[in-house]
Amino acid sequence: MENIFTYLRWRGDLSFAQSPFCEVDALVLARLSYIPFEGFVEGDFAHTTPLGEMAAVFLRQPDADKRVLMQNDITLLRMIAENRRFRDVRLCGYRNLRDAGQEMQFSAVTFRFVEPDAPAVCVAYRGTDNTLIGWKEDFNMSFMEAVPAQRRAVAYLREAAEQTEGEMLLCGHSKGGNLAVYAAAFCGQGLQARIGSVYNFDGPGFGEKVIGQAGYQAICGRVRTFVPQSSVIGMLLEHEEQYTIIHSTQTGLYQHDIYSWEMERASFCRLATATNSSRMVDRSLKDWIASMTPEEREKFFDALFSILHDTNAATLRELSENWYKNALIMARSLKNMDEASRKLMAEVLRLLLRAARNNVSILLPRRPRREDASAELCPAEQTPALKGGAQANKEE
Repeated sequence: MENIFTYLRWRGDLSFAQSPFCEVDALVLARLSYIPFEGFVEGDFAHTTPLGEMAAVFLRQPDADKRVLMQNDITLLRMIAENRRFRDVRLCGYRNLRDAGQEMQFSAVTFRFVEPDAPAVCVAYRGTDNTLIGWKEDFNMSFMEAVPAQRRAVAYLREAAEQTEGEMLLCGHSKGGNLAVYAAAFCGQGLQARIGSVYNFDGPGFGEKVIGQAGYQAICGRVRTFVPQSSVIGMLLEHEEQYTIIHSTQTGLYQHDIYSWEMERASFCRLATATNSSRMVDRSLKDWIASMTPEEREKFFDALFSILHDTNAATLRELSENWYKNALIMARSLKNMDEASRKLMAEVLRLLLRAARNNVSILLPRRPRREDASAELCPAEQTPALKGGAQANKEE
């Protein structure tokens, strides 16, 4: 199986003049945004650090493997440190902010290219980390027109643009993809003119109020969204832009892991259609969200995270490491909730199950082709937008 490591191994010695910047390059930068750059990259845009040098220094830290979210990130850094294509790219403008009061988790970093044949600047937004604050903000997207991280993403892009020149690209994975699209949509007409492409890797969409805005419509044609065949995260809310379905070797939620995405030379291995399960989950989640008012969604997620807060866990890792003790605490918290909150929890679960049951019937008449999970590989084919019947743009 060819993956992001195969790409770096076989094409990492090529300059951008020999092999132009592509979607896989954007994925590399999106994943690098997850690296904790504290102490390695400056927060301003004037002082830059070579990516290869940063990777080598980071790897020499005795606890490097404990700092990263995934162990494959260590392999990625090792390859980057020796990689001609990326090692001279400059890092700057690193930000990593968490605010429990605002329920905000935001992180971004800017890559500045030195090769004349490469894009001038790429702003990469980090997705959700393993903090409960980060996950709470993701759920807040279902009832808030704009969450704090989205507003911060716009401000960051404007700051980066003021201190750089040339074409700008934006990218991000998961919530980072959503932030990249949001920033591009609301940065202002003048700045939008500098943006070449926005790469959204399995990031959630937006509510109708955002999609209807002129800024979103203006940037929509430059947004390139990629989702694996059984995407759950990337199918949340609405997408007006075209999206490309790519093949992951994982199943279910694990397909969100970019290290499982298959490559074909300098592009992703494309599929003709999403799986039945992905379409059912997509419809179920949207029916569920549509059945509640924004106030009801807010109350539900506030109640859910109030229970998690009682465990005193700050991260998902802490929650899982003390699972038995935390399970008892959560059970007691649920029991102690007031009747109205318990009733809301039960009602939300009932709505979700009913939405899923109704959607099963939609899928039954259709016989899947070779089990959609491995639907025919069509490198040049894209699917229509999630909303509407617009034809997909062909790859150039």
